[in-house]
Amino acid sequence: MDVAQLAGVSQKTVSRVYNDEPYVSAEVRRRVLEAGEELGYRMNNAARALASGRTRSIGVVTLGTALYGPASLIMGVERAVRDTGYALRVVNTLEGDPTGVAGAVDSLLDQGVDGIVISEPIDDGHGEDLSARGDVPVLVLGAPPLSTPRTLAAGVGADLMARTATEYLLELGHETVHHLAGPQRWYAARDRLEGWRSTLAAHGRAIPPVVEGDWSASTGYTAGRELAADDGMTAVFAANDDMAIGLIRALAEAGRRVPEDVSVVGFDDIPVAAYVTPPLTTMRQPFDTVAQEGLKRLVHSIENPDAPPLPASEPPVDLVVRASTAPPPPRKTPGSGRSAVSSPSGVRPLPALGGGASTYD
Repeated sequence: MDVAQLAGVSQKTVSRVYNDEPYVSAEVRRRVLEAGEELGYRMNNAARALASGRTRSIGVVTLGTALYGPASLIMGVERAVRDTGYALRVVNTLEGDPTGVAGAVDSLLDQGVDGIVISEPIDDGHGEDLSARGDVPVLVLGAPPLSTPRTLAAGVGADLMARTATEYLLELGHETVHHLAGPQRWYAARDRLEGWRSTLAAHGRAIPPVVEGDWSASTGYTAGRELAADDGMTAVFAANDDMAIGLIRALAEAGRRVPEDVSVVGFDDIPVAAYVTPPLTTMRQPFDTVAQEGLKRLVHSIENPDAPPLPASEPPVDLVVRASTAPPPPRKTPGSGRSAVSSPSGVRPLPALGGGASTYD
């Protein structure tokens, strides 16, 4: 009432302004907002929820992990939500959780959220069919769309970035590229592996056996000890920077210099990547861009349920070139000990440890 009186308009007009409805002139909108600011008015979201049937909240399902990629993506979602006027409710899942994504979605639906973000899920065998769990829009980040009536997808373009990393190493002159993969329950790890494999196949290059790690530097170190024994190996694309850093340490201990003998490309561009020895060439993930684009599309679907979804856009691809990559060393003459490139094979896990555009940094 006070805002309406001070602005000289009706209560209905005040409601229209604060609900961002059309058919309000710029002058009237300005007067109402200035009056509200002068009086310290805040929109009563509880009353708004009752009137609109919405809670003005978005639920997020995320894997409970401190890994740089998933954590950065969630931070991007949190920053993007601030500009939407929605509250955020987060439910963490864990690897091995018997209810998985489906249980987390049920929990959020019980809280009455207007939309759901599923961020970097793993393949837990429970998330594929959520079609009977309500009719709210669902945004999936970093994984295939799930089976819901109103599913949106926004990715970090992991397969494209993997292709870019592999292409870059081939363009430097390497005959083929080895791959240190992430755990294959992760859709993101699968995308990176597929991007690497399809690029080698498209160029008619031999596809070496894949070594699978668990995202940690320790498994990168174990992989490095194994790969260092192959004299013919000159380039490795690692599925994240932590594994790449462990790999480089093991290569150095084995007398394989980076980049003189072996080039290494990582993935993520973690803060320490520019400061290791040598500074790591890596694919920088566009976490904030993906989160902002995805939240924009999700809010549009919440507020315009009968309208077609906003079109998706491709995230930027940013290869950050540092000192861990170079052309391959000169070929050794026959009989010098260089081993042939391995023939195609599947993914093999590591044994347990004993104990686009380019940027130049």
